[in-house]
Amino acid sequence: MDIGGRGSWSWLRDAFVASVDEFMALVDASMQILKRERAQRRGSGMVRISPQTVNRVTVVGDLHGDVESLIHILQDSEAMDADRLVFLGDYGDRGMNSGEVYYIILKLKVLYGSRVVMLRGNHEGPPNLPVMPHDLPSSFDRRFGDGGAEAYRRIRELWELLPHCALVEGKYLMLHGGAPVNATSIHEIEYAAPASSIFTEILWNDPVEGKGDFYSPRGAGRMFGEDVTERVLKIAGAKTLIRSHEPCEGVQVRQHGKVLTVFSRKGAPYFNTSAAYLCIDVSSNSGEAMDAEALARTAARIW
Repeated sequence: MDIGGRGSWSWLRDAFVASVDEFMALVDASMQILKRERAQRRGSGMVRISPQTVNRVTVVGDLHGDVESLIHILQDSEAMDADRLVFLGDYGDRGMNSGEVYYIILKLKVLYGSRVVMLRGNHEGPPNLPVMPHDLPSSFDRRFGDGGAEAYRRIRELWELLPHCALVEGKYLMLHGGAPVNATSIHEIEYAAPASSIFTEILWNDPVEGKGDFYSPRGAGRMFGEDVTERVLKIAGAKTLIRSHEPCEGVQVRQHGKVLTVFSRKGAPYFNTSAAYLCIDVSSNSGEAMDAEALARTAARIW
């Protein structure tokens, strides 16, 4: 993907000046691509990435309207030369530039198709799983004026087309929240319905040390222990769970290296001083998958 440098700044300018009609045309074009991709997956919510055909993957965590962090990533030629660019969800809310972040990522999607993977986060959840506070409607109103409500309605339609996990086969399971505690097969994870507990947990769960699981203080999802992670990684045929969802100083290793959290935005309301993304060699020639400790040491790009 040759989009760094001067080109990314051009996109930033466009993101700030595009009309609501231009934004919604971009949403519509993205939705058509997402519909085709879902049909090719036969309705599966899992994007499969083969190490036989894909060499490098860039992974971006929560952005929450932080357009400066997004542009920082786009300017890194190492990140943007990857064969896949995987976003782990939470594109808007709680940041100053949600509309601009959506514009740039959807522009990427339209230009590069399946090379850009947009996963669903809990801030892109179904109607039965609202987040609080949810400032995306007011953010769109500020950005698009009288067209804000329609832009918001269309972006919610787009959410329904987003996959909810990605699997680098034999290596890494990527999702927004965490391992679903009662999943017994890869099929249950792939085809989790939005109203199901498995889907909720994929978007909302958080890891804890030790074993077992219990209700999350977030009000949705569960806290899951190392035994849950081991079971889900086994059924997925993967070594390491890569997720976002929790603020941290760029990356955080949990559960003896089985879970890596990556957080790609800075500042209020989380007040983290560092952010990160991952540049991972997933090719079959790179050998066995790395655990979270090794990923944090070699693949994390922290700034």
